[in-house]
Amino acid sequence: MYIEVCFNINVLDSAEINSQMVCEILVAELGLLNFESFVKNDDSLHAYVQEDAYDEKAVKDLYILHNPNFEIKIEVNSIEQQNWNAEWEKSFEQIEVGGKCVVRAPFHDKNEVEYDIVITPKMSFGTGHHETTHQMISHILNLEMKSKSVLDMGCGTGVLAIIAAMKGADFITAIDIDEWAYLNTIENTLENKCGHVIVKHGGAELLGNDSFDFIFANINLNILLNDMSAYSNVMHSGSKIIFSGFYTSDIPLIDEKAESLGMYSIGKTEKNRWAALLYQMR
Repeated sequence: MYIEVCFNINVLDSAEINSQMVCEILVAELGLLNFESFVKNDDSLHAYVQEDAYDEKAVKDLYILHNPNFEIKIEVNSIEQQNWNAEWEKSFEQIEVGGKCVVRAPFHDKNEVEYDIVITPKMSFGTGHHETTHQMISHILNLEMKSKSVLDMGCGTGVLAIIAAMKGADFITAIDIDEWAYLNTIENTLENKCGHVIVKHGGAELLGNDSFDFIFANINLNILLNDMSAYSNVMHSGSKIIFSGFYTSDIPLIDEKAESLGMYSIGKTEKNRWAALLYQMR
C-alpha cells in the first residue's frame, strides 16, 4: 500500500518565488522522508511513499508549509500499488535527451533515435522527466561505455543501467533498496533486451570486491554523503562516478567528500537548481 500526499500550492502575489520552485523544494525535503515518486503539475505536487514509511507529523512539520509567502493545502490518500499504472498513463509523455535518446512508455510509438528506451515506471523514480535523471542521461550519452563495467546505485526504473547496456557496457549491476524498484528494474531491463544487467535488492552493503569503470548514483544528499566511501572502495584509478539528486547549493558538500576520497571533478551540469557532478578517481 502507498500513501499519496497531494500538495496544492497557492503562491501569494507578493512572493518572489513561483509554484514550480515550491515543488522543487518540496521534492528535496520529501526525499529525506522516504518519499519515492513525484508527479508535478502547474500548481500541485503529488508525492508517494510506502505506507509503513509515512510520517504524518514530519510532513506537517515541513518548514516550507509554514512560509507566509504561499499557502499549501494537503490531501492524503491511500492507494493500491496496482493503481499506479492508470495514474502515470494519464500524464506520461516521452522525453528526448540530446537528440540521441528517447525515454517512452510502451504505448508510445517507437522513435528513430540511437537509444529508444521503453520504461514502465510504476512506483519507481527515474522516467527521465526529473531534472536529475535528465542530467544523468546527458552525462552518460557523452561517455564511452563499450566493454566497460557499470554500477547503477539507487537504480529506480533501471533507465540508466539500460542506457549503459545500449552503449555497449558488458558488466552492469543495478541496485535499489526499494523492492518495488528492484522488481521494476528487472521488468524494464528485460523489456529493453538488456537481460545481462544484474539487478540486486538492497543498498551499499551489497557492494563486494568487484571494481567498476563507471558508477551512477542519483540519490538524495544524505545517502550520497553516507555511502560515498563505499562507492570509492569499488573504484579504481580512472573510474568515473556521476552524482545527482541534490541542489546546486549542496555542491560544496559533495565536492569536499569526493575530494577526501581521492576523486576530482571533471564535469558539472545544472538544471533548475538541481546539479549533476562527474568525478574521476585519481
